[in-house]
Amino acid sequence: MLSSALPLPASIPSPPISSFTFGSEWTIGSFTFGPFTVHFYALCILAGIVIATILTHRRLTKRGGEPWVVIDVALPAVILALVGARAFHVLTHWSFYFEAGREWWNPMVENAVWNIWDGGIAIFGALLGGALGAWIGCRWTGIRFTSFADALAPGLLLAQAIGRFGNWFNQELFGLPTDLPWGLEIDADNAAIPIGLPAGTLFHPTFLYEVLWNGIGVLVLLWLGRLISMQWGRLFAVYLIWYGAGRIVWESIRIDPSEVFLGLRTNVWAAIFAVVVGIVVLIVQRRHQGAEPSVYRPGRQGDSQNAVASGDSPDDFVDTSEPPSSEVSPSAAASGAAVAK
Repeated sequence: MLSSALPLPASIPSPPISSFTFGSEWTIGSFTFGPFTVHFYALCILAGIVIATILTHRRLTKRGGEPWVVIDVALPAVILALVGARAFHVLTHWSFYFEAGREWWNPMVENAVWNIWDGGIAIFGALLGGALGAWIGCRWTGIRFTSFADALAPGLLLAQAIGRFGNWFNQELFGLPTDLPWGLEIDADNAAIPIGLPAGTLFHPTFLYEVLWNGIGVLVLLWLGRLISMQWGRLFAVYLIWYGAGRIVWESIRIDPSEVFLGLRTNVWAAIFAVVVGIVVLIVQRRHQGAEPSVYRPGRQGDSQNAVASGDSPDDFVDTSEPPSSEVSPSAAASGAAVAK
């Protein structure tokens, strides 16, 4: 019989500083490979993008989309998501980049506006930029935007869960001090630790809270996605509500610097906005009843659908069930002769 007094872990360790040679030198959060430095945070983001793309592809093709049409939509979406993520971070950390005589325009200076590799991206900016890019991609491919958004929702939430492990590797964006058994260990020399805290202070692992919340949300969205009533952008609306509601909580206990408006951090306001937008979409889209007729906009069906003879108009219908006969019937010949006269 198992003992009921099994010890609980005293804390959650952060990735240790380690160094070994494998064609590269490894340090916390990154490793160098030749002239390049690869950050584990970037690898987490890339892994999330790949997995979200594959899951969206499967969901979109299951509803009639062309195989891998998701790539054509994802390319502008990912590019503008990165631009939006950086822009949102810079705008919400204005003093860090534009005050005290900082050379924000100089890419050779650490933490210049353009130096995304120095850190500093915001998910809400990525959502805004990515939405614009996805809309452009949908216009390009003919995919209905609401269909793509619904297909994307579970994969996007999963990608955000995977990306949060990057914060764990970087020992960043953690929460308030805590004495809970799952408190997060942070290196004592971390500049993000508030001054005056005793050595060994543990912090809320906000990355883990969001990973668990998003993971549960993925299962909820996959289940709801089987319902016809969740089409027309409604599933993406649920995503906005789910993610925004969780982010309001996790953001409220984080201690990293942020601009504050009316007593709330900017990302809390962004999360509230996401919830409101999700609710509005659910209300507005009530006018659509039943299933979407296609994942394509009218007149923009995929190649596989255009290859099928249409029976929508009798004038366009061609009977290909039998080849044309080379023989001419007597009645047809007589009719032709009459016309010739």
